[in-house]
Amino acid sequence: MSAGTENTPSPHGTWEPAPAGRWEDAFLSGNGRHGTLVFGDPNDDRVIVTHHTLVRPNGGEDARPPELAAELPALQDRLLAGDLRAAEEFTDGRPLQWVRPFHPAFQVRLRRPSDGERDYRRTVDFTTGVATSSCAGWRSRVFVSRADDVIVQYVTSPGPALDITLDHRLPGAPDGLGVSDGAVLTPEGAVLTLSARYPGGDRAYTGVTLAVVTGGRTTLTAPGMRVAGAESVLLLTRVERHTGEPDTLARTQALRALLPDGDEPYGHLLARHLHLHRTAYTRVSLALDADDTERALPGSELLGRPGSPALLERLFAAGRYHLLSASGMLPPRLTGLWTGDWDTAWSGAFTTDANLNLQTASAVAGALPEVIEAHASLVHGQVPHWRDNARAVFGARGVVAPPHTDGESGHTYHFSREYPLHLWTAGADWLLKPLVDHDEARGARDPRLAAVLAEVALFYEDFLTRTDEHGHLVVVPSYSPENRPANPDASWGAVNAAMDLSAARHALLTAAAYHPGPEADRRRALAGRLPPHRVNDDGALAEWAWPGLDDTYDHRHLSHLYGVWPLDEINPYDTPELAAAAHRALALRGAENDSAHGHLHHALVAARLRDAERVAHALGRVLEGDFFHASLMSAHYPRRDVYNADAAHTLPALIIETLIQSTPDRLVLLPALPATLPAGELRGVRTRFGAEVDLAWSPRGARAVVRPTRTHRIDLRTPSGARQLDLRAGEDRVLTLGPRQTYSEAIPHIPPPMEGTPWQHAR
Repeated sequence: MSAGTENTPSPHGTWEPAPAGRWEDAFLSGNGRHGTLVFGDPNDDRVIVTHHTLVRPNGGEDARPPELAAELPALQDRLLAGDLRAAEEFTDGRPLQWVRPFHPAFQVRLRRPSDGERDYRRTVDFTTGVATSSCAGWRSRVFVSRADDVIVQYVTSPGPALDITLDHRLPGAPDGLGVSDGAVLTPEGAVLTLSARYPGGDRAYTGVTLAVVTGGRTTLTAPGMRVAGAESVLLLTRVERHTGEPDTLARTQALRALLPDGDEPYGHLLARHLHLHRTAYTRVSLALDADDTERALPGSELLGRPGSPALLERLFAAGRYHLLSASGMLPPRLTGLWTGDWDTAWSGAFTTDANLNLQTASAVAGALPEVIEAHASLVHGQVPHWRDNARAVFGARGVVAPPHTDGESGHTYHFSREYPLHLWTAGADWLLKPLVDHDEARGARDPRLAAVLAEVALFYEDFLTRTDEHGHLVVVPSYSPENRPANPDASWGAVNAAMDLSAARHALLTAAAYHPGPEADRRRALAGRLPPHRVNDDGALAEWAWPGLDDTYDHRHLSHLYGVWPLDEINPYDTPELAAAAHRALALRGAENDSAHGHLHHALVAARLRDAERVAHALGRVLEGDFFHASLMSAHYPRRDVYNADAAHTLPALIIETLIQSTPDRLVLLPALPATLPAGELRGVRTRFGAEVDLAWSPRGARAVVRPTRTHRIDLRTPSGARQLDLRAGEDRVLTLGPRQTYSEAIPHIPPPMEGTPWQHAR
């Protein structure tokens, strides 16, 4: 099965021998704006339509951050005096308010008489984004165009009769939803419309489908249309959220304008889409030493073989495909770009204290600038709201990012006593980190990013005013998502969370790098006054660098190890003692409720700390825990409980991190390769020092090709040791390694410089 064909097995697609019975198993397509879930039933096919802007009003559209700045000094006094529950009273008394929930639009439904379908197969081709369903005498293809922002559905040999409707009836749809539909014949065939107005307001969304019918006869059959004896039917669909009355005529004309003069429409639209989608998807690829028999299995069967390299190949490819498909006007939500239910868990929001950050972790190294651009759109579109958060809660200039967002509002209003997320100040740094990495990789600085980094620094200049007895600045209040100290009298709001310290230090130093001069000196000095990390009595990096605050180990989040991943603040090369303490903290960390994001976050930190065994264990928990649907989209919990994109989108980042890591001045090869992956090839990885790297490995040795775009000297780290490597722009370097070695110890010792090792370096 390669790109949806069964003759040449490869990981770049998946297939099933039966239609999807649940929306969670439907094959996915998307362009970062529109999304589709394709069931592929030849007799009652359903294509659920989604759009990033479809969020249901719930009061969140008018919510604002709490006005608490005047009470901040008193809270700081109480926390510093040892009142560990003081933060529980730092609220304006509002109940917990979720952000506006993401929901599906409707389903395009195609019904035809059963004809004893034989030879059924449904596939999705990751290289094209086309979901195909077929049996004897019928074929349906669906993709979402990145070029024309339209859902394209093409049915050939539709049979003697095909009924087409737009159907809003999906699980959880509110009773008060005001729905109207329409159908009209056109020279091409017909136009179907469906408008849905949310209860209690003038906000609505409208879908328009243009049907282009070849041959046969088209009639209207309320609420849709019937096509009899046609050769083919092409459906073009868009959905748009709006207020007031929709202009369906203008929307229809826009769809009609997509039809080419003289050319076959489906092929024309697909070719325009492929130029963008295929180019992006194929930049990076992974091939493992997998058995072709297993590669040819349907996804649902392959998932039952968690130790199979073919499964990891396919999940890497699927995660890359789904991440690209979910990213466009916005990055992926908790559910990516897809849901078949109006009651989406956790509002289907963007959760920025781990989930979004993990999902987009492969964007830079995985050569998906499309994901970075989508992420940047979310960030830059919300900066004015981030300013409101800083002013209202902390009385500060600059910006503070929210922990949850519906994609539009960047105001912080989702918080409670157990989750005082309005106290969290590290969010902006984490959200900006991939944008900084992207600038490093491409060798240019985005002026928009530079401006926001300056505003983050402004916030810390105003906020970091308290000091401890040693003269160190104190982050107070401080919150470590989503954990609390183990002390019986402690609450969630505390002092000097390790994540907050790392984020403040990184933000100030990064702003200084982007804005040299006297301001940079002041910011570096401020960063230098932050306290060091604390090592607790267990020898572990403490989650709170404040005396007397004890660690709660059994938790799904690893916020305190932010300095290890995604930052480079703590690593085995420059800070071996801290790296050893971080490794101890990781070893003590429990999995709490078996959340997929917790396992993969654990594995990413382990990879940075060169612990291949721990990587393999955490990855195994996900592969063996029944986290993946037949669609190869993932779940939040084991046994496919709660549709969620964390595992699907994060897995490619983990695989890359086990093989290739980079900073602006370092390349690490094979830092944490699990023993279960003895051989393979990873191609096209981008580094933060401006090079592309291909890596092939086996028990006999390894070979890396480094293709630099900039002249630079880097620190090269391999299982054999360390050395300096001079790179010249445009000159490839080939690095070879003899029989595979592993790092002698994960932590903390650093291998000696290489002398007489089997590595050779050639241009």
